Amino acid sequence: YDNDPERVAAFCEKYPEVKVATSFEDILNDEKTQLVASAAIPHLRADIGIQVMESGKDYFTDKSPFTTLEQLAEVKKVVEETQCIYAVYYAERLHNEAAWHAGELIKQGKIGRVLQVINLAPHRLAKATRPDWFFDKSAYGGILTDIGSHQVEQFLSYAQCEDASINYARACNFNNADKPGLEDFGELSLTGDNGASFYSRVDWYTPDGLATWGDGRTFITATKGTIELRKYIDPARKAPASMMLLVDADGEQEIDCLDKSGFPFFGQLILDCLNRTENAMTQAHAFKAAELSMLAQSIADQSD
Repeated sequence: YDNDPERVAAFCEKYPEVKVATSFEDILNDEKTQLVASAAIPHLRADIGIQVMESGKDYFTDKSPFTTLEQLAEVKKVVEETQCIYAVYYAERLHNEAAWHAGELIKQGKIGRVLQVINLAPHRLAKATRPDWFFDKSAYGGILTDIGSHQVEQFLSYAQCEDASINYARACNFNNADKPGLEDFGELSLTGDNGASFYSRVDWYTPDGLATWGDGRTFITATKGTIELRKYIDPARKAPASMMLLVDADGEQEIDCLDKSGFPFFGQLILDCLNRTENAMTQAHAFKAAELSMLAQSIADQSD
């Protein structure tokens, strides 16, 4: 369902077998539907999720899942009341094969205890193609709330933290004075509850000459090895790419992860919905990543 007929037509052209609902209520009232996915404007996602869960269905939303801490608090209440799942598409780990493989190796103890994660996340602005809400901070929640939620989730996963404290956060509009609601650069530093450290930079400064939308990199330092992830491109060598550079006691490896994993998260989430488990991602983890990114955004906003 979409309230824009042009988007519906474009979707149906790509997926001609799809069934189109005439209203959102059709989905909520459909007894066969067990999971509802949404990629609505960020500030609308929480309310959609509440309606979905109150109808007895699980919910899967694009990141960021919230734009305010008040939305998070309300959704937590509804999850508790309904026992439904509020799942989040943190794509930069869940839908990237190098990022996923890194997590599996860490779980296996391949590089030991993770001490630090550095995450660099440039994105292409493509200003002329963006809808008006993209430049409305009340709609997207700020750059740390939005893109930053991906990055915080990766840190919590790789460092195996349940919580973290915020050391520093900043968000700026450096070069887009014509769009005062846009934050085009952000950075934050966290310390995990187990002592691991994290730094992330998020921005809208991918150069026009790059073959993909962003040269996302992750650097993981652990007690027995290091990992570098080149998640979308290996500049001047390969695009698209999903590369891992692993160094441990056995030596140096360059591992091509592209088209290798099959993205297990999605099957795990389906099984969680069917079996009432939380193997794909715990609810607490999904909420904590969003909470920390919004708290960092709040600190950045106060320092303006």
